[in-house]
Amino acid sequence: MLKKVCVITGAGGVLCSAFAKEMAKNGYSVALLDINEESAQKVADEISMCGGLAKAYKANVLDKDALEDVHKKILSEMGKCTVLINGAGGNSPRATTAHEYFENGDEKREDILTFFNLDKAGFDFVFDLNIKGVLMPTQIFSKDMIGEDGCSIINISSMNAYTPLTKIPAYSSAKAAVSNFTQWLAVHFAKAGIRVNAIAPGFFSTAQNKALLWNDDGTPTSRTEKILCATPMGRFGEPEELLGALKFLTDPEMASFVTGVVIPVDGGFSAYSGV
Repeated sequence: MLKKVCVITGAGGVLCSAFAKEMAKNGYSVALLDINEESAQKVADEISMCGGLAKAYKANVLDKDALEDVHKKILSEMGKCTVLINGAGGNSPRATTAHEYFENGDEKREDILTFFNLDKAGFDFVFDLNIKGVLMPTQIFSKDMIGEDGCSIINISSMNAYTPLTKIPAYSSAKAAVSNFTQWLAVHFAKAGIRVNAIAPGFFSTAQNKALLWNDDGTPTSRTEKILCATPMGRFGEPEELLGALKFLTDPEMASFVTGVVIPVDGGFSAYSGV
């Protein structure tokens, strides 16, 4: 039986740091990959203080050569990857429209971001980060899992994959691609014994979406009010509320016949029609 090693990309973030602590608690040595090494190191230190084994690695999920180098370090220092969590992702203001709906005259405006003048580089960055940022780590770390028992890959999808949110077209389309790619990978690796599943979080307040959800004075934005009205539980999720799905999907016995699924953890958002 391989040593239990979990590799997590985007590990310095709010949600993925919670994943890292949970996997350490479940007996995994955890490799924390993040483009912000300082954030990943902080999480590694917290895990170590609780008696777990964790190491931080600076990694850009869009740089395959750099990922290969990190992979070599992890093999040397921790061992083969048995669980990969593709958590790196996010949106950018450069790929976010100012308005939810087209308004007459917008197509001629240059003072705000409209659909017509969305920055191609910004769109490319968001799309690539969310889908190619799943592709490349999977290409590299899944090789460790071939022919081994109990290995799995977890991708992080989104509510956007079911129904796109307004204002963030690159992020929405990329997360839909993540769900589709999860199913493709599940079929591709089925006979290799690697299970591939995804978690689709509903709405969680994180550092990345803070500006969209909260005004400078701490009051909720109109977008937050819409989100909470469309979430039957009437609140944002807490990172710890994703851990049940994570623990189930990564359990090689409890979820041994589960592959190619995307589990929403959303307070009922995906089930609510609005009436």
